[in-house]
Amino acid sequence: MDINKENLEKSLTENKMPEAQAEAEAPKMSPEMEIGFHQGSINTLNGERFALIEMVQHVEARMQSHIKRLEELGVKIQTKETTQQ
Repeated sequence: MDINKENLEKSLTENKMPEAQAEAEAPKMSPEMEIGFHQGSINTLNGERFALIEMVQHVEARMQSHIKRLEELGVKIQTKETTQQ
């Protein structure tokens, strides 16, 4: 099956709303509502950031345990830290 790049580009751009049109269609909020909206967004994103950091820490801990065991078995592991020195 051949993919026509022009059709792909057209379908991607057709579904986008110009920014000016999007702003015109956005419901108007009072300053108090907008403040609440942004504060809620910040709280949500902060929670997501915290969860992401926890996930990265978990992955790093698992990687370190595997690296440690490989080194115990005689396998030399090169990391960016050891290659940059």
